Amino acid sequence: MTTVPKIRLRGVCKSFGDKLVLDGVDLDVMPGTSMVVIGGSGSGKSVLLKCILGLIEPDAGSIEIDGQNVLAMDRPAREAARARIGMLFQNGALFDSLPVWENVAFGLLAQRKIARAAAKAKAVEVLGQVGLAGSVGDLWPAELSGGMQKRVALARAIAATPEILFFDEPTTGLDPIMGAVIDGLIVDCVKRLGSTAIAITHDMLSARRIGDQAAMIHKGRIVWQSDAYGLMESGNPMVDQFTHGRREGPIQMELRK
Repeated sequence: MTTVPKIRLRGVCKSFGDKLVLDGVDLDVMPGTSMVVIGGSGSGKSVLLKCILGLIEPDAGSIEIDGQNVLAMDRPAREAARARIGMLFQNGALFDSLPVWENVAFGLLAQRKIARAAAKAKAVEVLGQVGLAGSVGDLWPAELSGGMQKRVALARAIAATPEILFFDEPTTGLDPIMGAVIDGLIVDCVKRLGSTAIAITHDMLSARRIGDQAAMIHKGRIVWQSDAYGLMESGNPMVDQFTHGRREGPIQMELRK
């Protein structure tokens, strides 16, 4: 019996003016697995995530979750499908005007109509899952270090026990030790929830720590996909150039016109 992919993209295209960003992306992510997508700046990684999340509408193609094309759903059904996704944004994207606990419980408060006392208790519980004391919930984001902010952002992403988790450059701005800590927390959270995950990153150590599978996007197309442990020895000239940071190779810097 063939397992239906948790997430399936076919022919996804997106342009901004005359700039083609996604050029027919095909990608399958199986249930309970973590997919890491790598690629250079401007290759379309973030736009890809935002299309799946519903923040950007693709120009063409299909995006399926559990075999259902989200783009063909009516608005309530589409919103219900998106509500099953948790997102860790690149820079945390915490709300400066809200205490930490309200940041963590934001989605629960906004969508689930949960009582504030119950929401705070849930926030304290989830903060504990990412290694933070409950007292951190009463602080403001500006009072936290970069690593603590990233943990709070991860807590917010998992607070509603999502079926799908997205991670946008989860180790950006962190030192190598804190990056490894955040990666370990991500792996633990994904396994505990049994979630399907997609992460985009430039960090090859992070990619191998987080991912079961890996794919590379270049000029808006998936050019390689395999097991994440093979990232550094892929045998693909583009992947090898990118993962080893070589100046010479098939990927050339494009000059702005």
